[in-house]
Amino acid sequence: MGVDQDGVLLPRLRPVHVARRAVTFGLLGVVPLMVVTLSIDGHSDREEFLAVFSAVGLFGAFFLVVGAGFWWASAGDVRRLRDWGTVTTQGAALTLAGPLFLRSGLFLLVLGAAAFGLYHLVDAAPYDSWLHG
Repeated sequence: MGVDQDGVLLPRLRPVHVARRAVTFGLLGVVPLMVVTLSIDGHSDREEFLAVFSAVGLFGAFFLVVGAGFWWASAGDVRRLRDWGTVTTQGAALTLAGPLFLRSGLFLLVLGAAAFGLYHLVDAAPYDSWLHG
């Protein structure tokens, strides 16, 4: 990786690369979610956990919108968190917030959607199955 005249790492971040990494981390986060879900005893407790955890997807949607707004506001000067030392004004901090909120939002959105899907699987599970609880 190179640096430009301001010391910012090149190449610049692209929304597709940030989104791909966030979705990958979100899918990897489904594994601990499934382990925690299966460790909860009781059908109603398991359903309640998944119903509450699926609300995380709403926070993810909010973060995604805020991150897209910050990305747009930074007008192509999007920086990585490693480029914190190159920020010289208060307004330039938005260039770091865009990718952070976008990545966090997509991560939470994937986890929330997975919890929502698991909720419906647990709800529809037969009484004597291992998924029922």
